[in-house]
Amino acid sequence: MTSTLSLDLGRFIAGLRFEHVPTQARKAICIAFADTLGVAIAGAREPAVQLLKAMLAPTDGPCILLGRQGRASVLDAAWINGCAAHALDFDDVSQRGIGHASASLVPAILAEGQAIGATGAQMIAAYAAGYETVAQLMHHDADVGRYHDKGWHPTGVFGTLAAAAACANLRQLNAEQCAMTLGLAASQASGLIVNAGTMTKPFHTGRAAHAGLASARLVASGFTAATDALEHAPSFLHAFSFAGRVDDTIAVRAGIDWQICEGNQISVKKYPMCYCTHRAIDGMFDMLRAHPMRAADVERITVSISRRNCVVLRNHAPQTGLEAKFSIEFALAAPIIAGRIGLAEVTDDFVLRPDVQALMKKVQVVPDDRDNPDRPGYAIHDRVIVTRRDASEIDSGPIAHVRGDHDSPLSIEALWIKFEDCIRVADVGLDARALFDQLVNLDQVHDLGRKLA
Repeated sequence: MTSTLSLDLGRFIAGLRFEHVPTQARKAICIAFADTLGVAIAGAREPAVQLLKAMLAPTDGPCILLGRQGRASVLDAAWINGCAAHALDFDDVSQRGIGHASASLVPAILAEGQAIGATGAQMIAAYAAGYETVAQLMHHDADVGRYHDKGWHPTGVFGTLAAAAACANLRQLNAEQCAMTLGLAASQASGLIVNAGTMTKPFHTGRAAHAGLASARLVASGFTAATDALEHAPSFLHAFSFAGRVDDTIAVRAGIDWQICEGNQISVKKYPMCYCTHRAIDGMFDMLRAHPMRAADVERITVSISRRNCVVLRNHAPQTGLEAKFSIEFALAAPIIAGRIGLAEVTDDFVLRPDVQALMKKVQVVPDDRDNPDRPGYAIHDRVIVTRRDASEIDSGPIAHVRGDHDSPLSIEALWIKFEDCIRVADVGLDARALFDQLVNLDQVHDLGRKLA
C-alpha cells in the first residue's frame, strides 16, 4: 500500500487500540466524555434540539436520546445528541481554541457504541482516533487559525472528519476503508461561522456527528470514496484553507506525538459562553474580587480582543440568551450585575433586564491585531479597563490564559460542580454523583447507554 496522507491516517485509525493510548490521554478523554455528556443532558431540552427532534420524528431505536428524551436510530441519535452537546455552548474546546471536537465525537461514538456493543475502553480508543486525526490535519495548514476569517466554522468542518475516524475505528475498518471514510466525510464537511448565535451553530456539531458516523457505515457496506481526498490537489484542506498555504507532505505522526497530551490539549469551559469571551470574563472577575463595584459605578468598560474574535462576537446588543453567548458586551456586563455567569444568566429574561441592556451599551471594543502564535485567531493577550464614574480606572492588565485551559486546568472538584449543575438544570432524575464517577472512569464501563438511560 502506498504512503499518502489519507492512507497513513487510515493505518493509524485502523490499528489504534485502547492499550496504545497513553494514560494521560485516557484521563483527558474520560473528562471529555463526562463534561460533554453533562452539557448535552442539560442542552437536550433547548429549542434547537427539540425542533430537530420534531423534524426527524424518531419513534424507537437502539440508541438513547440524552436527557431521557426517548430512543432513536443510530444516525438520528448521533444527530440529535450532537446538537444537544453544543446547544448551550458550554462544551469543551480543543485544537488550540479552534474547534469543539468533543461535541461531535462523543455523540457519534455513543450512538455507534450502543449499536455494536462497544465497551468504554473501545470508546476511549475511538475518541483518540478521531481527535488525533484532526490534530494531524491541522498541522498541514499554516493558516488553520484563520478559518473563521474565510467564513468557516472549524467545528463543522473538522468535526465531521473526527467523527468519521472515530466510527471507522469502532467498526474496525481496514486502512483503505478508513481512508475512504475520511474521503466521504470530507465531502460533507461544512459550517458557516456567520450562524454563531443561532440554532444553526449546534446543528453543525450534530450534523458532523451524523455525517461522520454515516460515512463509516456506508464504507463498511461497500460504498466507495477517494483514498487520497486529503492530499490530492486541490485537496480537502486546500478547499477550506484561508490562504492555501497547505503542506500535504508533512509526515503523519498520529499515534507517535499525542497532541491531546501536548500541544492541542482539551480545554474545559468554565462559562456557558463562546470561548472567545473567556479571557475577558476571567479578567473581569479578577477585578471584581479586588474592587467590588455595581453597575451604577461604571462609566465605561473598554475591552481589547483580537479582530477575529470581534467578528465571532458579532452580537453587540443581544436580545436572547442564545445571542448573548456571542456578545462580549454581555460577557462583561453579566458578572457586574449578577456576580456570576452561568446557565441562569444566559436566558432571555436575564438578557432583557433593563440594567443588563443599559450596562452593555457602556462596553467599547478595541480590536487588537497582534497575532498570538500559540493560539491562532487570538491576540497576544486580552485586556479589560473599567472607568468608574469618579474617573478612576481599574485595569485587568494583560490576560494571556484561560481558566480551564491546559495550562490552568479545572480541578476535579470544579469539573464535578459544573457537571452537577448541568444535571440539576436538566431535572431528569439522574444520579449525578454516580454518573460522574463512572464517566471519569470510562475504561471500566461496559454499557454506557444503560448508565445514561
